[in-house]
This record gives sequence, C-alpha cells and structure tokens, in this order.
Amino acid sequence: MTTPTTTTMAPGTWTGDPAHSDVSFKVRHMGVGKARGSFQLQSAQLTIGDGGLADGTVTAVIDATSVDTRNDQRNEHIKSPEFLDVATYPTIEFRSTGVKDFDGETFTLTGDLTVHGTTKPIELATEFLGAGTDAYGMQRAGFSASTTLSRAEFGVDIQMGFGAGNAVVADKIEISLDIEFVLDQGEQGDQSAS
Repeated sequence: MTTPTTTTMAPGTWTGDPAHSDVSFKVRHMGVGKARGSFQLQSAQLTIGDGGLADGTVTAVIDATSVDTRNDQRNEHIKSPEFLDVATYPTIEFRSTGVKDFDGETFTLTGDLTVHGTTKPIELATEFLGAGTDAYGMQRAGFSASTTLSRAEFGVDIQMGFGAGNAVVADKIEISLDIEFVLDQGEQGDQSAS
C-alpha cells in the first residue's frame, strides 16, 4: 500500500529500482508483423534540485547482454557482432542534457544515447506518473518514456532483405521505458524531518 501520489518530487538523489522497471522495444518483422523484446535496467540515477523536475538530470545504464525476445536463437543473434556486439559493448547508456516543454506531468527529455559504441542525441517523450510513499516508508516516483530510433544511425546497419524491398528486420525501433525511482535512504530521513 502506498500513500496517494503527488505531482512533485523531493529534491535529492533518486536511484532507479531495476526490479520495478521495464525497458522494451518492438520492430517491424518481415514487413507484416512486429517483433518484441526487452532489456534489464542495470542502474539509473535522477538528481532533483530546488528547481524540481524541470531542472533535473538523469543517467541510465541498460544491460545489453540481457536482451530477451522469447527466442534463444534470436537473442544470440542480437547479441552477436552482426547486431549489438555485446562482448564489445555490454551496456547501453543514456545521459540527459535538458528538459523541454514541461507542464508538470509531461515533457521532452533530451539526452545523449550510446549504443554499439556510437553516441547520438535523442529525445524521449516522457510522462511523470507521480510520487508517493510505499509500504516500507520509502519515497518512490515513476516515469514512462518512449522514442523511435534508427539502428543504422548507431552503427547497427545489417541489412537482411527478401522479396521486393522487404526487410527481415526494419531500421526503425520503437523504445519504451517505465522506471521507478527511490529517494536515497539518507535523504529519506532528511525529507521526513523537514
């Protein structure tokens, strides 16, 4: 059980909770369907200053070796040098650079994403889902975010075609993230005392 959620977050350092977070993707397959998969969040940190979310910064590290498409053969192919080459690039990393169009609930999060050793600026359409205190007295907050990436722009440009201009795996990949953060314990006490 949690207390009712609020639309503000306490200043401080918030740490991502991998057990209650999800990183998923989907991509057109064979031109007629969509293949889906997920990664595990390795770590994330959100820093909130006195300016609130509008001035916040976030970093996240995703475990590229954890890719799961519910097909072992496909998982190994994605991990291989033809795709993500996880032996060389075991993580996917994001570092925010700014917040745009913040209305108290939705905003655009800008940042640098590193995939396959290539770093590119991206924008994430982001929703703040609220903050509250959980059954253990810990302050939690949740976010959902999404974007669409070109894998070729990150050096993952393998082309597997069939028929007349059809691709086995499309270039555009839809990414969705749902991440819960927990206010660091030392600051939990500071907030409750204030």
